[in-house]
Amino acid sequence: MPARTVITRSAWHEVPPPKVHRFAAIAMAEAPALAEEILHEIRTEYPHLPVVLDENGEPMALVGIRRAIEVFVQHLADSDHTGRGPTVPPGVFQDFGRGEGYNGRSLDSLQAIYRMGVRLAWRRFADIGQRVDIPPPAMYELVDAGYEYLDGLVDQSVRGYAEAAARQAGERLRLQRRLLELLLADRHHGDPAEALVERAARIGWPLPDKVAVGVLLRPAREALAPAVGQGVLLDLEYEQPRMVVPEPDAAGRQELLQRALSGWAGAIGPPVALADAAKSLRWAEAAVRLMERGLLPAGEVVFCTEHTEALVLLQPEELLDDLAARCLAPLAHCGPTHGRRLAETLLAWLETRGGAPEVAARLGVHPQTVRYRLRQIRELWGAEIDDPDRRFELELVLRARRLRGDLGTTTAQPWRAGGRGRARRE
Repeated sequence: MPARTVITRSAWHEVPPPKVHRFAAIAMAEAPALAEEILHEIRTEYPHLPVVLDENGEPMALVGIRRAIEVFVQHLADSDHTGRGPTVPPGVFQDFGRGEGYNGRSLDSLQAIYRMGVRLAWRRFADIGQRVDIPPPAMYELVDAGYEYLDGLVDQSVRGYAEAAARQAGERLRLQRRLLELLLADRHHGDPAEALVERAARIGWPLPDKVAVGVLLRPAREALAPAVGQGVLLDLEYEQPRMVVPEPDAAGRQELLQRALSGWAGAIGPPVALADAAKSLRWAEAAVRLMERGLLPAGEVVFCTEHTEALVLLQPEELLDDLAARCLAPLAHCGPTHGRRLAETLLAWLETRGGAPEVAARLGVHPQTVRYRLRQIRELWGAEIDDPDRRFELELVLRARRLRGDLGTTTAQPWRAGGRGRARRE
């Protein structure tokens, strides 16, 4: 058997049309007074709410309340309606929501105001219903229609509120980007201090004494922005997003950043004075380049202050390569494997400033092997090996080669699991 359709009869539709029209006529005539009463109660209950006037000098709230009442009453009087709720008047109630958003308030008080308005309107409509002799079931139905209508008013305000929030967020991002551009500029025009104060004040950012600048690598194009907190300036518009961390040496700041940036990679430059933010940026960019070459840990956010040696020794590649070519020329005819072993022994000797036992312990080989290699080193470099300047240059280029993975290391680098960076014991 096919299911039977249940038809719900409307008690309001059963009211004789003359009574409906009389009810609507009285309600429409009393709408202005009812709107005044509602507005008076609202101002009494919420005295902090601002009074905004329209172009005619009339409170916009009064206009909106009166218009909402008239639309609702007109709908009741419409004998041809199909049971759908009345169309909520646009504009004014969206403006109410926008106002709450622009003034930094929530919609809670606005919704409470709307509910108060519905209660007051219902009292007036109930009185009119008694005068016109509208049956109670029809009036109960009217209450339900009133609260359904209220939902539409709230929806309009939510739209306005969301629009205001989006505009404010967009404006803040624009102002924040301008502040970042000024902070990270190599050259400042005019008085940078005055401009910084003005731009920072517009977004409510207290100027710190020190900052650290970060450069991030996106885990994916659609990755969610890291929750770094409002105090950190973050600009995701760059191909490699940038951020400015105020007071980076504050207690717990590094741990908070690591948690907030979980899943992201990149580098955070050294702490510098606010006016030197561009210098911190340059070090962060240099660290990111090393990460991309596999010379610094990948897949995480590194702090430049923890990788000073790599950043100092691996940046001037051309100069270091030229210096290495001159300093290590005596190894040119030793063959790759033997030359590398002599270089590792020489570096261990320079670092320990010890004898064969200390160097052997560092390399994990027999002391006699070290003595043999040290004799060869003295033969290759001669008296130059005792010159302090030459020893400094040799240690410099050999440390750089070890950082690149060209030499073994006694301290395993965690980002080099195997391959060229694996420590050797020969």
